[in-house]
Amino acid sequence: MARGSPLPLAADGSGRFLPWLIALMVFLAAAATGGAFAIGGALERWDAGLQGTVTVQLPPQADARPAPDLVAAALAAIRQMPGVAQAAALDDAATAKLLEPWLGTQVDPSLLPAPVLIDIRVADGAALDRAGLQTRLAAIAPGATVEQRGAWLDRIFYVAHLIEIGAGAVVLLIGLVAMTAVVFTTRTGLALHAGLIDLLHLMGATDAFVARQFQWHAFWLALKGGGIGLVMTVVGFGGLRLAAEQGALPGAGDLVPILRLPLEAWPVILVLPLAMGLVGLVTARITVLRTLARMP
Repeated sequence: MARGSPLPLAADGSGRFLPWLIALMVFLAAAATGGAFAIGGALERWDAGLQGTVTVQLPPQADARPAPDLVAAALAAIRQMPGVAQAAALDDAATAKLLEPWLGTQVDPSLLPAPVLIDIRVADGAALDRAGLQTRLAAIAPGATVEQRGAWLDRIFYVAHLIEIGAGAVVLLIGLVAMTAVVFTTRTGLALHAGLIDLLHLMGATDAFVARQFQWHAFWLALKGGGIGLVMTVVGFGGLRLAAEQGALPGAGDLVPILRLPLEAWPVILVLPLAMGLVGLVTARITVLRTLARMP
């Protein structure tokens, strides 16, 4: 029983499982929030890495790789474009690395009618006239293409925004489930202590006084559960990241950047226990006042 509280709420067992349920809710909410922040951060880092880079593809000529003189002419044309800081064609080793997932490691790309890729680095603060470059290259190597990454990158960011909205919906749903659990626990406590509550009313206690006993009990239960859920989150994310870094999870090495949560995600995650405590407090108070108001 809380100090100075006339209701033995801590001893009746009605809220025995509430902290563990809240802990699970906080863990799921933190996972959804952290996942949304991590995906957003990974996309931002990826976009930053792609900024200022353009790829040109020279198609095969007569079922053979583009001739060296054609590649040299394309490079010369590219380097004459305003804003180009550097341009270089991928060598056979780099091309073989790109083809490895499909053709394996025993393939010589120089023997294949594969296109030649040219990486372009745009100078800082400069803008490359891609349409002009496309026109110039078409005269040298018909069918040459200049990467236009805006459309597909926009689609990727659109999907990322949908994931963030979904994460927000998950957090909202978790909040509603937590509220439902607090309502159930509070009503159970009211039923168990109905006689004692009637006695308090006879002694002059108001409904607001009774509500305060339940609201602070729910607050501490939810805060305790939130703390447990926060520990579960830190251990879970930390364990997965450590396992991925150590190679304990085959094929999970690429997940390390995603498991590295941005700094801005931690304030949101750290405030979740307190938010759950406040949800428990407000929900319990409203539940008690409404229930008592309907009683004769």
